[in-house]
Amino acid sequence: MTRSKKWKNSDALDSGGAHSVTIGNIPSLEWFQAIPNGKSQLRLTTLRLVRRYLIVLRVSSIGKLVINFTPTGMLPMKEMTPHVPISVQEIVADVARAVEIGITMVHLHARDPVSGMPICDAEVYGEIVKGVRSISKDLVICLSLSGRTHKEFEQRSACLKLDGELKPDMGSLTLSSLNFNHVASMNAPEMIQALAGEMKKRGIVPELEAFDAGMINYAKYLERKNLIEPPYYFNLLLGNIACAQADMTYAGIMVRDLPENSVWSLAGIGDAQLSMNSVAIATGGGVRVGLEDNIWFDRDRTRLATNADLLRRIHSLAKANDRAIMRPGELRERLALEPGNGNYGRTFTS
Repeated sequence: MTRSKKWKNSDALDSGGAHSVTIGNIPSLEWFQAIPNGKSQLRLTTLRLVRRYLIVLRVSSIGKLVINFTPTGMLPMKEMTPHVPISVQEIVADVARAVEIGITMVHLHARDPVSGMPICDAEVYGEIVKGVRSISKDLVICLSLSGRTHKEFEQRSACLKLDGELKPDMGSLTLSSLNFNHVASMNAPEMIQALAGEMKKRGIVPELEAFDAGMINYAKYLERKNLIEPPYYFNLLLGNIACAQADMTYAGIMVRDLPENSVWSLAGIGDAQLSMNSVAIATGGGVRVGLEDNIWFDRDRTRLATNADLLRRIHSLAKANDRAIMRPGELRERLALEPGNGNYGRTFTS
């Protein structure tokens, strides 16, 4: 028999977090109380094991699965894989296939139609959003504000000016500077705060991107400065060479440290995508998945993946774990977003 049980910070089995924790799908812990007081070493060892479980696998609920689809990104080029969508038409077509398979939201990058390089052109972003909205009026759309190739605020914030039917629901907000294998993503405190402020002014919700635990702490700093408001959505990206690595300890610590009222998804960079997606599905989180983070279907890199391949595998894992896919409208309600169908983003309260 299994049950769910809540432990507050004042309880002996403390998760180390700042709020209550729900533990799902584990045997009742009543047996712990039955260990005789004289067996102090046994009680101590048991306490340590259970506390480790809480820290590493903190499950707020085993609910529906958020699938955050990332079809393009900034790095993959046609020379690396023919399957990456680059043009507006290719991106929209891949999103259409993804909607048919089943996704909750999409994280979009724009590319130059000739060179294929990342761009921040609001007009190109608008064409992509228009195409996606012709397929689905309520799919949650996030546009990238990345600092990897675009350094100026005017460049990075350009797509936030899209309005009406083209208005994005969300914009990505990386919470610190970081190094990738061959390039740095520059996110100075002033830039992060300026982008957060601009999104709040325009009724656009930040997609908070954290590559290590310190970035989560910076999100709490933004909260104290009233630049972001709950409910929050976090992408926790693990496996980058200079950031938190893709293992259970790092994932557990980052999930533990999230602020109240947060929805979270795990992403794995490169070969770590499948393992981190699997952990998230098994422990109640969402997934970020697509060719942006990983172009291979297998760890041995013998088969290039398509976006459809990666999404169908997520659906298989979700089915095996009894996780239904969250519909876009359900995520809109959870994140206090407008309902779609002509109304996008969020009305902030302050």
